[in-house]
Amino acid sequence: MVVVIGKMASNVEAPESWYLALLGFAEHFRTSSPPKIRLCVHCLQAVFQFKPPQRVEARTHLQLGSVLYHHTKNSELARSHLEKAIPQFEDVKFEAASLLSELYCQQNLVDSAKPLLRKAIQISQQTPYWHCRLLFQLAQLHTLEKDLVSACDLLGVGAEYARVVGSEYTRYCNLDLLLMERKLGEVHPLLTLCGTIVENWQGNPIQKESLRVFFLVLQVTHYLDAGQVKSVKPCLKQLQQCIQTISTLHDDEILPSNPADLFHWLPKEHMCVLVYLVTVMHSMQAGYLEKAQKYTDKALMQLEKLKMLDSSPILSTFQVILLEHIIMCRLVTGHKATALQEISQVCQLCQQSPRLFTNHAAQLHTLLGLYCISVNCMDNAEAQFTAALRLTTHQELWAFIVTNLASVYIREGNRHQELYSLLERINPDHNFPVSSHCLRAAAFYIRGLLSFFQGRYNEAKRFLRETLKMSNAEDLNRLTACSLVLLGHIFYVLGNHRESNNMVVPAMQLASKIPDMSVQLWSSALLKDLNKALGNTIDAHEAAQMHQNFSQQLLQDHIAACSLPEHNLISWTDGPPPGQFQAQNGPTSSLASLL
Repeated sequence: MVVVIGKMASNVEAPESWYLALLGFAEHFRTSSPPKIRLCVHCLQAVFQFKPPQRVEARTHLQLGSVLYHHTKNSELARSHLEKAIPQFEDVKFEAASLLSELYCQQNLVDSAKPLLRKAIQISQQTPYWHCRLLFQLAQLHTLEKDLVSACDLLGVGAEYARVVGSEYTRYCNLDLLLMERKLGEVHPLLTLCGTIVENWQGNPIQKESLRVFFLVLQVTHYLDAGQVKSVKPCLKQLQQCIQTISTLHDDEILPSNPADLFHWLPKEHMCVLVYLVTVMHSMQAGYLEKAQKYTDKALMQLEKLKMLDSSPILSTFQVILLEHIIMCRLVTGHKATALQEISQVCQLCQQSPRLFTNHAAQLHTLLGLYCISVNCMDNAEAQFTAALRLTTHQELWAFIVTNLASVYIREGNRHQELYSLLERINPDHNFPVSSHCLRAAAFYIRGLLSFFQGRYNEAKRFLRETLKMSNAEDLNRLTACSLVLLGHIFYVLGNHRESNNMVVPAMQLASKIPDMSVQLWSSALLKDLNKALGNTIDAHEAAQMHQNFSQQLLQDHIAACSLPEHNLISWTDGPPPGQFQAQNGPTSSLASLL
């Protein structure tokens, strides 16, 4: 919550005792565990019974709007109170405009939010804190609409204004934000420059650590966008150390003297969740899936505590992104039923916020496409990926979807025209559409997979060796495991059993470490046949037993997933996510072709 109710009385001249008493009760109920929001609202509404002065009335509308917005789903009543607060006194109108614009955005009314913020920006130049904050909010709106030129213009204005009013901290915040709008190739020299500026700045310790967290989050996410999982490790370690430092500092130890320095890019508690989130993103990309699970659990527990007192939209965004990543981990580790239930959870979160759904609809369909692949529903997978492509303008996500859709066409074996059309658009040897190291390595793997199915083994080996070279360079463990087992399969088909064994054994070891259930199943099947061919009877028996165990685990999970009512989500390809699911009569017919 932006403001504590009890502190709001400080701006009301000579407050009456009844007013202070009602505020005290309201704040007590708001901060109770669990919060008693209905009683808090009753106390604030009671203020109007005393026919208070206009300033008190305006601030009470702001307080009610804030409480209703942050703690209830009654957005219309919150909106009504905030709209009544806006035409009033200066110390109220800017905060009301800020909250109301957030509420408009949550309701997908961006066209109502922008003029409101523009007007507030025009009249707030003598109020540095609110002027900086409102500029930042409007820049965020333009970013969401992919209008990066307008966003950069506003951030430039914010940086210059902060310089004029003598706020180096807020100026650096705006400069860091400008990095977010740059193309991947332009970012590295700018990151180096910004890093030097932040480290050399001598200011308030809390503000310096806050800036460092901001800068390092940007640095880590840019590395991850580029698929550079190994290169990012030193920055990620610095970020984790930095958040430990900032969590030991107290916000009220040193208060800034410059009002513009009161601007915060993110509350400290939210920063902790954000650091957990980027750690999960890194662990998922690198193939440390147990670590990803550990940090997801920590982050979700922290989010649950925060959401008891604060229903800020960014917390729901963090929750959705965490779930998106852990869902992908579950599909790899062979927990499809859990993944499907978490996909349903994302749907429910998106139903509560039109803006959240708009921003994550493509990701939702992508996750459903990956789930469909895992349960062998290839027609549904194609439909989900096609829906996702229709909804996204994000280049990295587009390339990820196209890569997975190509794998669907390869498995189906009869979609040659569509497949070659896709492969032309993600050709890793020529004009690859994104700068991501990981996605380019995956594109080489897809080419190798196609060549394998077509019996062009030498060509397949070339593509897979390129994948191995790239994945080893950046510790992309899943791609390494997949490439090794496929190379092992090729050598087995060619009769080179020794070389095949040299590929499959490390593939199995790496897949067990991740753990990747599908690669373990594939590797154990190959090891069974290899050891039989090499005359290693005991090893062949052990591999056969392993294969049987993996098969049984996957089979049971397949049956559990396909029996869930949420399995019907695979048929949803348009409009908002369905709210109700019909129970399945039993597992789908795709079960027969699973193993």
